[in-house]
Amino acid sequence: MRVVIVGNGMAGARLATELSDQDVLVLGAEEHPAYNRILLSSVLAGKHRPGDIALVGSPKARTGVTVTAIDRVEKTVTTSDGSIETYDHLVLATGSRAIVPRGMEGALTFRTLDDCHNILAQAQNASTAIVLGGGLLGLEAARGLAGRGITVEVVHAVGHLMERQLDPGASRVLERTLGELGIKVHLNAMATSISDERNLHLDDGRVLTADLIVVACGVRPETELAVKAGLKVDRGIVVDERLRTSDRFISAIGDCAQLGNEVGGLVAPAWEQARVVAQQLTSDPLAVYQPQPPITRLKASGIDLAAMGTLQGDDEVLFADPARGTYARVLISGDRVTGAVMLGDNPAVGQVIQIFDRKLPLPLDRRTLLLGRGGGSASAVDSPALMPDAATVCQCNGVSKGALVKCFRDGDDVVTRTRATTGCGSCKDAVEGIIRWLEVAA
Repeated sequence: MRVVIVGNGMAGARLATELSDQDVLVLGAEEHPAYNRILLSSVLAGKHRPGDIALVGSPKARTGVTVTAIDRVEKTVTTSDGSIETYDHLVLATGSRAIVPRGMEGALTFRTLDDCHNILAQAQNASTAIVLGGGLLGLEAARGLAGRGITVEVVHAVGHLMERQLDPGASRVLERTLGELGIKVHLNAMATSISDERNLHLDDGRVLTADLIVVACGVRPETELAVKAGLKVDRGIVVDERLRTSDRFISAIGDCAQLGNEVGGLVAPAWEQARVVAQQLTSDPLAVYQPQPPITRLKASGIDLAAMGTLQGDDEVLFADPARGTYARVLISGDRVTGAVMLGDNPAVGQVIQIFDRKLPLPLDRRTLLLGRGGGSASAVDSPALMPDAATVCQCNGVSKGALVKCFRDGDDVVTRTRATTGCGSCKDAVEGIIRWLEVAA
């Protein structure tokens, strides 16, 4: 079976590695080999070089090649260099593109490695910057620029930051934390236009000026190719529980795919979708993708944030210490955690994620959801022995403590075999803590 993957991003590259023993061709529009998009803010901050965030991809990947058409009858794709490639199964992993509001045309965006290079080139002579957008992507860009010593202002049209993941209380604490990091936030501020590439005009008449203006207002699924091919498209490319499009010989995964009313956007679901499609194409044609409640992590320097589930529940436990940048709110229905926001130095964050992710019953003392077991830390770094083997350590790759232990005892390289730490990187301390614990016990 010949599989053609359109897109060499995090979803497409992962699928290619899952199908490494098969006849696979990857076609990527970007000139660069596959890279970890999550770590672009670290490149912006100077903590990583572009080469540091490279992903293992397919040796048969062709970069800088755009697919211009799909012939579903002949089962071929036509590329921008004029070649025609046949497929037995086609996988669309076309990702998403940056949203540029009207009036902001020509502004720098923050989505790709090329975007990152463009921002860095202009940042060399910049002392001030404005980031338009107070969502996850915008705050990552803002923190990256601030890490270079640039004074940053964030302009957000909504009344609180990261409104999809945070409540107003958490936003206020986050805003204070950002201020201490040299980032000023403007809320309920609607940008209307950019003039002279330095002046950002707001709808209330104010004009903000900076050396550098970056637009990070979210993304939109890349569906143009699917539309031209006559596939069913809504906000994204519509797929069923097997990730098949309206053509059974074509699948879609990652940011471009829409299952039910949900479209992609996070790496963990995209990598799980890649695993399921690989399973279908190699061993289990009936494998089904089962979406899990999302867990969003923002772990920039000076900011540690985890948000999960819904911000609605029958009950809640809450702790806030704005002066120390700490906020913890856990939503509860029955004896289950339905959502949570954990910002700052929260010793219970690992415990809350496990309870939420594995749908475990609540502890008898709900205060431990805010303070950790016995008011102390039960993290993998400090006390790996307290973690059950089934506990998920790497959310991006779904790696449990038991899998790490088995890999170590088998004598294999933990990261190579399990891929732990290769996503957002927020589990690095936990994974290293478990390995140190195993080395001492060996």
